[in-house]
Amino acid sequence: MFAGLQELGVANGEDLKETLTNCTEPLKAIEQFQTENGILLPSLQSALPFLDLHGTPRLEFHQSVFDELREKLLEKVSAIASEGKADERYKKLEDLLEKSFPLVKMPSVQPVVMCVMKHLPKVPEKKLKLVMADKDLYKACAVEVKRQIWQDNQALFGDEVSPLLKQYILEKENALFSSDLSVLHNFFSPSPKMRRQGEVVQKLTQMIGKNVKLYDMVLQFLRTLFLRTRNVHYCTLRAELLMSLHDLDISEICTVDPCHKFTWCLDACIREKFVDNKRARELQGFLDGVKKGQEQVLGDLSMILCDPFAINTLALSTIRHLQELIGQDLLPRESPDLLLLLRMLSLGQGAWDMIDSQIFKEPKMEVDLITKFLPTLMSFVVDDYMFTVDQKLPSEDKGPAAYPSAIPEMFPKFLQDHRIACEIGLYYVLHVTKQRNKNALLRLLPSLAETFNDLAFNDIFLHLLTGNLTLLADEFAQEEFCTSLFDNFFLAACSRKENVHRHVLRLLLHLHHKVAPAKLESLQKSLEPTKQSGEAVKELYSQLGEKLQLHKPGPAQAADAPPMELSLPTVPTPATL
Repeated sequence: MFAGLQELGVANGEDLKETLTNCTEPLKAIEQFQTENGILLPSLQSALPFLDLHGTPRLEFHQSVFDELREKLLEKVSAIASEGKADERYKKLEDLLEKSFPLVKMPSVQPVVMCVMKHLPKVPEKKLKLVMADKDLYKACAVEVKRQIWQDNQALFGDEVSPLLKQYILEKENALFSSDLSVLHNFFSPSPKMRRQGEVVQKLTQMIGKNVKLYDMVLQFLRTLFLRTRNVHYCTLRAELLMSLHDLDISEICTVDPCHKFTWCLDACIREKFVDNKRARELQGFLDGVKKGQEQVLGDLSMILCDPFAINTLALSTIRHLQELIGQDLLPRESPDLLLLLRMLSLGQGAWDMIDSQIFKEPKMEVDLITKFLPTLMSFVVDDYMFTVDQKLPSEDKGPAAYPSAIPEMFPKFLQDHRIACEIGLYYVLHVTKQRNKNALLRLLPSLAETFNDLAFNDIFLHLLTGNLTLLADEFAQEEFCTSLFDNFFLAACSRKENVHRHVLRLLLHLHHKVAPAKLESLQKSLEPTKQSGEAVKELYSQLGEKLQLHKPGPAQAADAPPMELSLPTVPTPATL
């Protein structure tokens, strides 16, 4: 409590104890101690007895004065830090720190010492080491002081950042498994600016401040974790962190990050969920502007493009461009904007390989992707247009038109062997589902059984698919639809992929009342968790069981029971009386 007072030549409790132990007249000794260490103000001595008459203890009075003086001192420190020339004010603060630091462990004075350190751009290293060595002092010091400690202690900074990164990943995964299934409110619904207000991004932004060294450390943590886990949410955080610093106009960092302007432009596209012609040219300019000898920046650009929010925007824009090309009678290879989208998709999807191999070179574009796969996808769109038109024509001279069910052999092979083709193909499946195009969905589903790296069973795609399937709710009563969707697609992967099991249970929790009772019973049996299933699957299955129990019709009601025949006594009419 009195740590450091002796060092400054101020008497403390131990001195009083020693005085009282060795004196013959304790009362005189106490009076002398009060005189020597009290407030040296002559007019105060005559006023103190009034406090005694009011029953106010001297401790309460002195504590009140002390608190008031401390607040004045804190105000003065803040004023010194903001007035005059930098050299002069920092010299004053350094002198004040030298005098006050011995009291840093004294709780009542500690706030003043911490305030002085907070306003110093460079706290003496010796004092930083003393703060770092004491857990309580480290915890009490301001983030401005901690930044000075962290920049030379990567391991300590990593210990502070690690829980935040784990929290961020958990929040993203929880969002993908949200109990709400909706087309309007899904994983990609929040705007970039709204996402940057999240707790983790804000905390990291505050921890970094304007410190380029700490920013570089965080980026290195994100690259390392991305390499170790392949988790693309670390790419999202890399982009969000840069744009959060951009929002605060932290030019010290934004001007030295070579990805800043590219990320800023891409952020605007993500906000609109579309890459327009003007922004496409800007993005192309940044990519073409990577000079020889600076190829390493491609590693960071690829990580920015690997962000699921960027991939979502690029894939949606690709589908939209393909539809526009059909209307213009153009082929994919004739559209520079489409080729740029594919180039960015390719760079984003190749991020892990590039950072892992440290070979900073743009992936070579597959010619077959442009000349074979995309035209095939466009032919599916044309099939849909023709079928729709055919349905509207008079049907007197012909029977009902059959929806084309055949799929070119090369289509599923592309989905299996080519990552970009697979990504675009999956987004086309999401597109037709959102359009409530049941025929197109059933036509394409068999091709999704085997895809590149099982992309058809990753959480982002399944999250979007289950949300879009709510638009086809009435189709769940049809046996053919349920067999194609559940038996041939979902259930085929449930046993080997627990995340698929969870997404199917989420879907049924939302749409169970639309499924035929017999099919629902069969699905319930198929989806029963095993001993190896995780708690999340068991919890969802339990919730489904409860819902189905509530949804079941109760025991036979009166309407189903045989009619009751009650014999009524004959009542005489007035005429027979």
